[in-house]
Amino acid sequence: MRRGLERIVPSTRQRLFQRCQLTCSVKTRLLWCSGLKASEEASLRALESLMTEFFHNCTTNERKREIEELLNNFAQQIGAWRFCLYFLSSTRNDYVMMYSLTVFENLINKMWLGVPSQDKMEIRSCLPKLLLAQHKTLPYFIRNKLCKVIVDIGRQDWPMFYHDFFTNILQLIQSPVTTPLGLIMLKTTSEELACPREDLSVARKEELRKLLLDQVQTVLGLLTGILESIWDKHSVTAATPPPSPTSGESGDLLSSLLQSPNAAKLLNQPIPILDTESEYICSLALECLAHLFSWIPLSTSITPSLLTTIFHFARFGCDTRVRKMSSVNGSSQNSVLGQERGRLGVLAMSCINELMSKNCVPMEFEEYLLRMFQQTFYLLQKITKENNAHTVKSRLEELDESYIEKFTDFLRLFVSVHLRRIESYSQFPVVEFLALLFKYTFHQLVVFIVNFDVLQPTHEGYFSCLDIWTLFLDYLTSKIKSRLADKEAVLNRYEDALVLLLTEVLNRIQFRYNQAQLEELDDETLDDDVRSRVEQGQLQVQILTLALQQTEWQRYLRQSLEVVAKVMELLPTHAFSTLFPVLQDNLEVYLGLQQFVVTSGTGHRLNITAENDCRRLHCSLRDLSSLLQAVGRLAEYFIGDVFAARFNDALTVVERLVKVTLYGSQIKLYNIETAVPSVLKPDLIDVHAQSLAALQAYAHWLAQFYSEVHRQNPEQFISLVSTALEAITPLISSKVPLLALGSAVVLTCLAICFGLHVDPNVQEKLLLSACHLLVSLATTVRPVFLISIPAVQKVFNRITDTSAQRLPDKAQVLVCRALSNVLLLPWPNLPESEQQWAVRSTNHASLISALTREYRQLKSNVILPQRKVQLEDTKVIIHQTLSVLEDIVESISGESTKSRQICYQSLQESVQVSLALFPAFIHQSDVTDEMLSFFLTLFQGLRVQMGVPFTEQIIQTFLNMFTREQLAESILHEGSTGCRVVEKFLKILQVVVQEPGQVFKPFLPSVISLCMEQVYPIIAERSSPDVKAELFELLFRILHHNWRYFFKSSVLASVQRGVAEEQMENEAQFSAIMQAFGQSFLQPDIHLFKQNLFYLETLNTKQKLYHKKIFRTTMLFQFVNVLLQVLVHKSHDLLQEEIGIATYNMASVDFDGFYSAFLPEFLASCDGVDSNQKNVLARNFKMDKDLPSFTQNVHRLVNDLRYYRLCNDSLPPGTVKL
Repeated sequence: MRRGLERIVPSTRQRLFQRCQLTCSVKTRLLWCSGLKASEEASLRALESLMTEFFHNCTTNERKREIEELLNNFAQQIGAWRFCLYFLSSTRNDYVMMYSLTVFENLINKMWLGVPSQDKMEIRSCLPKLLLAQHKTLPYFIRNKLCKVIVDIGRQDWPMFYHDFFTNILQLIQSPVTTPLGLIMLKTTSEELACPREDLSVARKEELRKLLLDQVQTVLGLLTGILESIWDKHSVTAATPPPSPTSGESGDLLSSLLQSPNAAKLLNQPIPILDTESEYICSLALECLAHLFSWIPLSTSITPSLLTTIFHFARFGCDTRVRKMSSVNGSSQNSVLGQERGRLGVLAMSCINELMSKNCVPMEFEEYLLRMFQQTFYLLQKITKENNAHTVKSRLEELDESYIEKFTDFLRLFVSVHLRRIESYSQFPVVEFLALLFKYTFHQLVVFIVNFDVLQPTHEGYFSCLDIWTLFLDYLTSKIKSRLADKEAVLNRYEDALVLLLTEVLNRIQFRYNQAQLEELDDETLDDDVRSRVEQGQLQVQILTLALQQTEWQRYLRQSLEVVAKVMELLPTHAFSTLFPVLQDNLEVYLGLQQFVVTSGTGHRLNITAENDCRRLHCSLRDLSSLLQAVGRLAEYFIGDVFAARFNDALTVVERLVKVTLYGSQIKLYNIETAVPSVLKPDLIDVHAQSLAALQAYAHWLAQFYSEVHRQNPEQFISLVSTALEAITPLISSKVPLLALGSAVVLTCLAICFGLHVDPNVQEKLLLSACHLLVSLATTVRPVFLISIPAVQKVFNRITDTSAQRLPDKAQVLVCRALSNVLLLPWPNLPESEQQWAVRSTNHASLISALTREYRQLKSNVILPQRKVQLEDTKVIIHQTLSVLEDIVESISGESTKSRQICYQSLQESVQVSLALFPAFIHQSDVTDEMLSFFLTLFQGLRVQMGVPFTEQIIQTFLNMFTREQLAESILHEGSTGCRVVEKFLKILQVVVQEPGQVFKPFLPSVISLCMEQVYPIIAERSSPDVKAELFELLFRILHHNWRYFFKSSVLASVQRGVAEEQMENEAQFSAIMQAFGQSFLQPDIHLFKQNLFYLETLNTKQKLYHKKIFRTTMLFQFVNVLLQVLVHKSHDLLQEEIGIATYNMASVDFDGFYSAFLPEFLASCDGVDSNQKNVLARNFKMDKDLPSFTQNVHRLVNDLRYYRLCNDSLPPGTVKL
């Protein structure tokens, strides 16, 4: 309620009121301004008129500012509270009352120290009396605000000066007339005192928490008594209903859950009908319990009686009788009553979930925990119980959506936090629980939400339940891996449940069983975040990831397939025997379509026209597409140690996939006319694309198959690979209609040409599937005979033919990567002598030469001035060539030395051309960006092969080109593209400075100079984070990998000088770098702060940075001071823990200096606190030297310093501070 109040009345007085209708006279305003001299009655009238004027729609902003100033000035006057006390007791104007309470709130929270003790006593006496006298007539938000003001007084004065504060609350609760008011006070007290804000000292926070904990047992007893008495009172008067014909259904399971017939009988009692007042009191009591449970520890204070009572009220949420009665009676009042009763169930489940969320459970509380689970699962059984009148789905539909959400949260907490504790209890039937969870999961209703006045279905409840099953399967997998000896016993216990789960999840993704629900899923609209990333070019367009997490359908399918995969890991045989027959059934339909293809005047046509037949075909094709994805997802469970054991199953799958891909390509179902082209054509294309993608998923299995049979009887393997390539070739030459995949997908790959004509109507999804399958065969499988297959030879000839049309970018990149890998990657299972490197090297050089012919010709033309059209053509050539070369280099960067040598030999001339072109395009940031991206990839993958002289030439060229003027132009004037250019240049330097040995050490002075004298001055004062992260990473790499550039090792120093003291070199550069790090901690960018703090900590861990003399004597306490100031100003609160640890690591270098010199100097320099407060801060900072205690002292110091400043800043001039 108080949160709602704060929305009405903002915390700042400038926005205190919200509407008004009249104006007040100048005379009245002057009377108001006279403050204490005016009579109370006249001042009240003046204030009311002033409020009216403030909110009148004709009042100008300037006048409103004047009124704000008047109100603020009055609030700051000594004794203003007396007027406010009169206003509260004499007015019925909501705005005046709210203003008056705000004056009190400001007085108590910010000025209380300076208020005379006699005034405090009067306030402590008058406000509770006012609340007691008027709480029934005050608007609820005024009443709640007044409660909070009184609790604020208790926060300051209880128990020393306000000894009866909590006693009064208990008395209010115990009196039937004031029970609701007492409960509101209790909840407010729990909220404000248990976890107080920063406007209290740490000592006071600890005191309040201890005081509240001392009262917990009494409070819980009171709340238990209230709930029990209301329940018992209304249970006695409730009419006994006639026996239900289905009442015996729950007996067996309920008895097994509760191990007690009496408890089962108790929970089966009818739910009482509560009057409005009783419901209100119960809801307040449950709200109190929920907040108390959020901070009190689990203990025996939470009695079995209390838990049982809470579960009684949780039954309100799953009682469909409440809704029925309200709907039958029909009145709006009855409807509201029904909602309130349902809300009691939601509040009770909130209490339960607060307890469930605690991971630390004392041994003595575990029995209570078991009882809670037993009672909650009685509720689960009640929710999922079927009888003649209700199905599970209809029962769920009748329950409140919030209650279902709370119950699902409980199930998630049980499985994720407590299942490992409870599973071992023989009293808890886990298997029966899984049966209930199964029914609960698969009868989740589709909830409709209102979005822009349109009802839209959401499946969040089902997704949440799948998440719970995923948690359970992860737990089971982890348990089996840790107890391999008991694997069979564990699996046998849960086998039936897992098989049932697998079957039902598979049914849920099939249109054959679930068409109505699946048709509602959106398969077109991209998720907003993913859509923006696609449009920015940050997502690679690949068939297996094109729609991942992008549409509602894809999310539904992905989460379902994850459950299938986890069951497959536990029960591979059962999973395969469940999935493959379903796949086979749908494959038979697809493979049988050939008999319905007839020739028409315009081409081929599918002779299936009946509406019902088309609908059935649509469902079958959609299901086949989903099942192909499922089969692909399971590929990982056929490789590795289980390859031999599951070989036959995998071979069956792969053979079927090869067959269906070849079938689809040969009869070209994607290119035929259908009766419903808008539906069936996308279905046919998707099936074909998914079959190619599923076959690609088995590339690792094919590679392992190849390694097993390469020396003996490889015919079966050769047949599989050859047939797969035969399935690709017809695809490329066929006319596959292009479907619009959305404007966000920029790269539309129209063809992959195996020596044939490029068809402008080729569908992107199919072609990308073919491309990626070819890449996987060349990269992962690597059969030695691949290059000899005619289809691959045609591709090679086509790509190297200068007269042929170039493929679109994405297709070109993928095909070139595949061909390059065929020639570069070592063949598996063959010795070096049989790798045929000489022939492959020649072929690779020919390939690269053909691909870069136009690019290499640019070198002779670049010095000539180019017209705009020529420049754009040149840019296109550069982009097309470098994208291919960069991809080729990146794909072999982690391969053998021989592969990289051949690659660089082929690329050498193109690299030299790139270096020659670079100066000519230095002012074209888009071209420079692509060139630097290419050079960065070269440095990361081929820097050894490039050799030292040429690498030095590249670095020197870059250093010469990136002058301060050029850097400033790129960073300041060319926007994000220019910043990316500088960032990639810095990344190249990062690679260089990490290189071991002395080869590139001569560049260190130039690199440091570039960083500190050219780049850093440009970006230091910029608020934008661009370039900063890369610059500081470069500085960190310089220090981390070139430590001896600054510090000679102690061993070397002792040999040379006979002393153990280190020799410092390049001190000025080191100091400048450290100063830059220190300055970065004063900037608002939290990501940069975290990164740089991590770098300093890493340097200390690896190189003992904080212990070095120069750091220890000149920088150490400067850094500590900056970190403490950051904590005090709360500018990077998310990093409190990291800052505390770093402060400890720095201080631990010289604890004596920290405590004797730094801490007193730091406190002396702190403004806003007086000397007595500084002495208190110093005394409270204990001289601990362990990490936990030290960081606790740091956070205590920061909290109390802020508290003292807050108090001092808010005191009026002349106030005596105690």
